[in-house]
Amino acid sequence: MPDNNNNNWASARSLVQHARPVRVPEAALRFTHTFGLGGMALVLFLVLLGTGLLMIFVYEPTPEGAYKSILHMQDETLFGRLIRGAHHWGANLLIAVAVLHLCRVFLTGAFQGVRRSNWLIGLGMMLMILVSGFTGYLLPWDQVSYWAITVCTEMLGYVPVVGEALQRLVVGGTEIGAATILNFYALHTVVVPLVLIVLMTWHFWRVRLSGGVIVPSDPDNAVARRGYVPYRPNLIEREKAVALVLVAFVVVIAIVFGAPLDLPANPGMSPNPVKAPWYFVGLQELLLHVHPLFAVLVIPSTLIFALIGAAYLPYDGNSTGRWFLSAKGRRMSTLAAATAVVFTTAWILVDEWVVDPGGWMPGSSPVISDGLLPFAVLLAGVIAFHMSLKRYFSATVSETVQAMFVLFVVSFTVLTVTGV
Repeated sequence: MPDNNNNNWASARSLVQHARPVRVPEAALRFTHTFGLGGMALVLFLVLLGTGLLMIFVYEPTPEGAYKSILHMQDETLFGRLIRGAHHWGANLLIAVAVLHLCRVFLTGAFQGVRRSNWLIGLGMMLMILVSGFTGYLLPWDQVSYWAITVCTEMLGYVPVVGEALQRLVVGGTEIGAATILNFYALHTVVVPLVLIVLMTWHFWRVRLSGGVIVPSDPDNAVARRGYVPYRPNLIEREKAVALVLVAFVVVIAIVFGAPLDLPANPGMSPNPVKAPWYFVGLQELLLHVHPLFAVLVIPSTLIFALIGAAYLPYDGNSTGRWFLSAKGRRMSTLAAATAVVFTTAWILVDEWVVDPGGWMPGSSPVISDGLLPFAVLLAGVIAFHMSLKRYFSATVSETVQAMFVLFVVSFTVLTVTGV
């Protein structure tokens, strides 16, 4: 009589093994090539899925019951404090790891050619991860979460024409309340996880279709000569080790620090200062220095279209797979990072201490003095920096695009650190 348990285990193991090629390039096994960031993101997503499912049995998505159910979870539910802490820190780590993974993909050129479509899928996943963090942030219904989401939803109102309608759609009315928490709960526990599962499956399939993780190409074929090795045990044991260390790290952080919980939400008394979640603090800081129309819509939209359009540029040669492409690429990226730190910090200080409170052009429309004018200056500076890179380094398209990417990432990091 067949052993069903053994058959089920064999089927599951076969499914896992088919998620990877039978043989992988030996060069792809080096940890510093990818830092295991894609696998870490998957592990953290599974941690969030498991802890979130357990929390559903205790949590009550109403303004009256949300905070009380969190207290009950932490104080009276077996392992409740640990589970909520693991969920909280896992969510924050997932956002950080996803951002680092996106940077790794870009800085190794793994967004070009046949991997172009997977880059777009990855951008969609990044968006969903941010939406997951945003919708989950409100659910504790304490002062910090309530007012942080208030700030973020008010940003939507600055979008022209559809801003107010979009804000009402997200909030579920004119103010944050029962409809808001129910909308966020449904999105956080059902819609976003399902979309992420579909996108992740598609993403992994595209990675497999593209031949696995990209490896450096070189004219001497040194990488190719190193050959291929079996996936099992060479890669799977490394993945197990990274996953176990990551889960252990999340558990330790959850035990030591737990998950923060402020006083119950009070719509009549806002804390000072009111801060958005850390991954949106950069946008909040930008709001202090440029007109909301440009901070919320024009600048973010420009950067998003730039990230999408970068995959469709005509690149010269097959130079993908190496970090920063070349020694010259590393020098250019270092210069871009230093330029971003200096000029973003200078921009913040000048706007804070030098520019007249009426804006860059007092007496004119705020859209012009605080929006169009500083945006034009910023755009002119970016174009000048791009032309300088091309001129002084005789850089390829790939090297220039990566340096510009570093410029924008470091600039947003400075805004985020300043805001925090």
